[in-house]
Amino acid sequence: MTTDDYDKILVTFRILIADLVQQYNGGHPGGAMGMAAIGVALWKHVLRISPSNPNFFNRDRFVLSNGHTCLFQYAFHHLVGYKHMTLDQLKSYHSAELDSYCPGHPENEHPGIEVTTGALGQGVANSVGLAIAAKNLQATYNRPEYPIVSNHTFCIVGDACLQEGISLEAISLAGHLCLDNLTIIYDNNQITCDGSVDLTNTENINEKFRACNWNVIEIMDGSEDVSAIVTALEASRKSDKPTLVNVQTKIGYGSNIEGTAAAHGAAFGQDEVDRLHSVNGFPVDKKIVVPQYMYDFFKKEENEEKQWNELLTKYQAAHPELAKEFLNRVNGKLPSNWESLVPTQFPSTPTASRKSSGLCVQNLAENIKSLFFGTADLSPSVNLSWKSKVDFQNPAIDTACGTNGDYSGRYLHYGIREHSMAGIANGIAAYNPGTFIPVTSSFFMFYLYAAPAVRYGALSKLKVIHVATHDSVGLGEDGPTHQPIALATFYRALPQINYIRPADSEETAGAWIAALKADTPTIISLSRHNLEQQITTNRQMVAKGAYLLQEDEDAQITIIGVGAELTFAVGASKVLRDKGIKSRVVSFPSQRLFEQQSLNYKRSVLKRGKVPCVVIEAYAPNGWERYATAGFNMTTFGKSLPGSIVYDYFGFNSAKIADRIERYIKEYEDPDIKFEFQDLLAV
Repeated sequence: MTTDDYDKILVTFRILIADLVQQYNGGHPGGAMGMAAIGVALWKHVLRISPSNPNFFNRDRFVLSNGHTCLFQYAFHHLVGYKHMTLDQLKSYHSAELDSYCPGHPENEHPGIEVTTGALGQGVANSVGLAIAAKNLQATYNRPEYPIVSNHTFCIVGDACLQEGISLEAISLAGHLCLDNLTIIYDNNQITCDGSVDLTNTENINEKFRACNWNVIEIMDGSEDVSAIVTALEASRKSDKPTLVNVQTKIGYGSNIEGTAAAHGAAFGQDEVDRLHSVNGFPVDKKIVVPQYMYDFFKKEENEEKQWNELLTKYQAAHPELAKEFLNRVNGKLPSNWESLVPTQFPSTPTASRKSSGLCVQNLAENIKSLFFGTADLSPSVNLSWKSKVDFQNPAIDTACGTNGDYSGRYLHYGIREHSMAGIANGIAAYNPGTFIPVTSSFFMFYLYAAPAVRYGALSKLKVIHVATHDSVGLGEDGPTHQPIALATFYRALPQINYIRPADSEETAGAWIAALKADTPTIISLSRHNLEQQITTNRQMVAKGAYLLQEDEDAQITIIGVGAELTFAVGASKVLRDKGIKSRVVSFPSQRLFEQQSLNYKRSVLKRGKVPCVVIEAYAPNGWERYATAGFNMTTFGKSLPGSIVYDYFGFNSAKIADRIERYIKEYEDPDIKFEFQDLLAV
């Protein structure tokens, strides 16, 4: 094609973007217009996709990390023929249409969108996860002459994406792992919301990436030179490292505010849009028009999926057992007997629930190939290793500590990168639903570092299991810096994620079962310190969220115990019984699962309005007023003391709790107290 041919396509695309944003006087036109040549290179020449089937398994993955430029992606989906993205759908951008496929940032619930992006940098970590997933499948299932998994991941980023900490975490790990199936395309327009990038950054991006073991290609005329971009992107497929394609562009290209921050996030105004039409030879009175030559230019042959299906048929004939396992992974199938892999026998002695979890992991990891584990530099603490474990590692590296691996491994050392760990896990999960079930791990307190990415996983309904250990003040001498107090409140309030806090080994088994049955993320919250093994806990009842552990006839009080603090509820009940006070004890591992139960069940467990109900948990009380009338909870940060002593320091002692409950039962008759949640540790 000639330069003139490309110019015509680029100008038409930019005017379409300006029209669409102006229609409802809102959106982000500048980035999409500046990146037009990148988009033409990708969707016309480079991406291996199947427009008739956006979910074609071996498709190239594309991530728009600078998600505010989403109209760029939607428009190219329309042009290449994604059936759902009609011109009317394009016109719904920033509209009040409830069934729009064009939300203000890409959302993975819509066809052709791999991951939900918005907060800058998340897409970078997601892309690293997508590349890791493909690498692992290639190493596991590809055979000579049968490259059954061969897709590449392309990610567009802006200047702001590369300023976010999560991006550098992910870029550093991708370079270390030598993910040669990953290309980041940098829309280098040197503009952020506040102005030019040199307000805050004067670093050498190319050298930064090279220092992280990336290949770097630079395109100087990135708003026009489609051919150079195509050459660079195709070269990145052949690189022996991940590749940064640094594309110099101009935001709002062709407009009267080209190259300024004003082009970033607002419509240009009707006069400027009319001017763009006029100077480029387009009728001023015809807006949001796609000429037929655009459709003819972008029309794709539907060969990619057809050729892959033919290869798959030959692969099945040559490697039938391997192909069967591969297709089960593609279809997200777990082994039919997977639940029986969870142990039914545990030590009867006090055991930390992180160790109980480790006992559950042994058989699960050995037998469920879709489980992909990882930790933020805490392998000795989180107990997620198993006998035949192989690390996911760059095979060319021979580490000084002797811990090596290859791309077939299913245990990833993320390093001290909690935020990107969760973002990368989201990408692994998003590769193809059910093909991977990523498991991340760290101390619960450090899931505060990971929280933005965990939230994106919940928003996207990605099945990731987060194993959070050291989850209470009972962890002891590490002190208030490590003792979580308020974090559970956030995760319990977050939609579409299940926070489970098991009380002993049996409930930990139930937590793993619930997590593997879920279709959304799960946090399994585990203790560092040893927990008493309760006789009547029940793994199956964990799925109910809360259940009755023991009950005295004509009970005067319901005592809720949560996770590591259930032992205090059981202990207080025994003390009260010795005093002639009858009680009910409820184990309450998951508020989310409890809310999914019938109203009759919830009433039968809590008996609210019939007897007072106290909750015992060494976390902030927020939210428990929904279930209890009073609580023994934390309203301060923790303290650096041995675990058993720190509990006692804050009043978590069965005898002390029983004494306070005895007084509360009498106080409960006061109408003013009956209808107010009482902080029983405060008085």
